[in-house]
Amino acid sequence: MREYRHLFIGGAWVAPQGSGMAEVINPATEEVAGRVPLGNEADVERAVTAARQAFAAWARTPSSVRAGYIRALAEQLKARADEMAGLITAELGMPVQWCRAIQVEGPIEGLESYAGLAAHMDEVREVGNSLVVREPVGVCAFINPWNYPLHQMIGKLAPALAAGCTVVVKPSQETPLHAFLLAELIEAIGLPAGVFNLVSGPGSKVGEALARHPDVDMVSFTGSTGAGVRVAEAAAPTVKRVCLELGGKSPLLIGADADLAAAVRYGVQDVMVNSGQTCTALTRMLLPASRYAEALELASAETEALRMGDPLDPESFLGPMCSSGQRRTVRDYIRIGEEEGARLLIGGADAPVGLERGYYVRPTLFADVHNRMRIAREEIFGPVLCLIPYADEKEAVLIANDSPFGLSSAVWTASRERSLELARQLRAGQCFVNGAAFNYRAPFGGYKQSGNGREWGEEGLAEFVEVKAIQI
Repeated sequence: MREYRHLFIGGAWVAPQGSGMAEVINPATEEVAGRVPLGNEADVERAVTAARQAFAAWARTPSSVRAGYIRALAEQLKARADEMAGLITAELGMPVQWCRAIQVEGPIEGLESYAGLAAHMDEVREVGNSLVVREPVGVCAFINPWNYPLHQMIGKLAPALAAGCTVVVKPSQETPLHAFLLAELIEAIGLPAGVFNLVSGPGSKVGEALARHPDVDMVSFTGSTGAGVRVAEAAAPTVKRVCLELGGKSPLLIGADADLAAAVRYGVQDVMVNSGQTCTALTRMLLPASRYAEALELASAETEALRMGDPLDPESFLGPMCSSGQRRTVRDYIRIGEEEGARLLIGGADAPVGLERGYYVRPTLFADVHNRMRIAREEIFGPVLCLIPYADEKEAVLIANDSPFGLSSAVWTASRERSLELARQLRAGQCFVNGAAFNYRAPFGGYKQSGNGREWGEEGLAEFVEVKAIQI
C-alpha cells in the first residue's frame, strides 16, 4: 500500500493546501491500494504560478536539451517498468499479462518518439517576405482519465515537453498512484523546477480550477463526452485552447469475404482487453447477414474461452471494472439491453461465479442489436459487445457512421484494397485494417462527439504549438 502526502509543485514535494486524503481501492480485492492528498483551488494556483514562472526559460531551452530530458525520462520508466505496471494493476485492475506491454511499454515507445520531434520546433519556413516560426503555446493543464492513465499522461506530456510548454497535471481520483511515481522519475532526471507540476483532487475543484484559470493557455482533457463539454464550457471565457479526447462507440465492419474466425476473434478480444474500459473499443461488430449465425457461434466460443479472474494471475484475460460505480453502470446497461429486446448470448448482469469479491462483470454478448438501441448508441465502457447484422456493404457503412461518436473503427475483408476503400468511408479518427497494430507515430483523436484535436505523432506536437509570422 502506497501513501503520498505531498503534491509535486515547483520542483519540490509540498504539503497541500487542501485537506484530507483520498483512498485508492484495488478493484480486484476491494482493499485500499494507496492514499493520495486532496488538493484544492489554492494548490492549483500555486502550481499554475510555478508553471508560469518556469515557462520563459523552458521555452528558450534548446530543443536538443529538451529531447535529452525526454530520453532520460524514458530510461527511468524502462528501469522501473515492472514497478509502474504493478502499481497500475493494483489501482486499475488490468491483468499483468497486458499491463506492462499496454500500460507502460507502449507509452515509453510514444515518449521516445518525441525526443526526435522536438527539433521540429526549430524549423523556419519562408513565405514571401515572412518567416513562419513555431513557439510553445504556454502553460498547459492536463486532466487525465483512469482507464489508460500513464498512456494518456504521456500522450500529453511528451509533446508538451518537446514543444517547450510547462504543465500542471491532475490525475483521475480512481487511478492517481502512477502519476506520483511519474513525478518521482521526473524529479530524478532533474527536469527544471516548475516544468512539471502535479495536483491531485476532485474534478469539481482541481479540474474546474485548471480549466477556468486565466494563466492556463491550453487544457487537454481525456474522459467522457459529458465531462469534456463541461471542461470546454469552463475554458471558454478565457479563450484558451482546448483539446478533447472523449467517448466512442466504434464499429468493426467485417466483410462477407473475410476470414470470419480471425475477424471475430480480433473483435471479441479488442473489446474484452481491459474489461471493455477502452475508449476505442470496437463495441459494435457489423456482420453480413449471410454469415451472421456462423459469426454468433464463433463469438460465443471465443468469449467463453476468455478467462476472467485475479489480475495477478498471468492466465487472466479479463480483470475487474475499475470501481464499484463502473460495475454498477455496466450491469445497468446489460439490463437495458435485455429490456430493449436484444438477445443475450453470453454473460449477463449477475455476478460471475466464484468472483464475489472484486468489481467483476461477466463478458457479455448481445445479438440481434439494431442501431436505435441504447446499447448500440451509448458508451457502456465495459465488456459488452453488440453484434449487428447488415444486408450489404452500403448498409454496413450507414450503420457504422450512424453514431454520435467517431473515435475509432476497423474493417476486415479478404482484400487490402477493398478494406482501404471501406476505411475511407468511415467517419472516425482512425481505422484498423485487418487487425493492424496501434501506431504511436500516427495521430490519434476523434470526429464528432469523440472530441477535437490530436495526440501522438507530429499532429500531437502541433496541439502545443503557436505559429508566428514575422514579416521582414
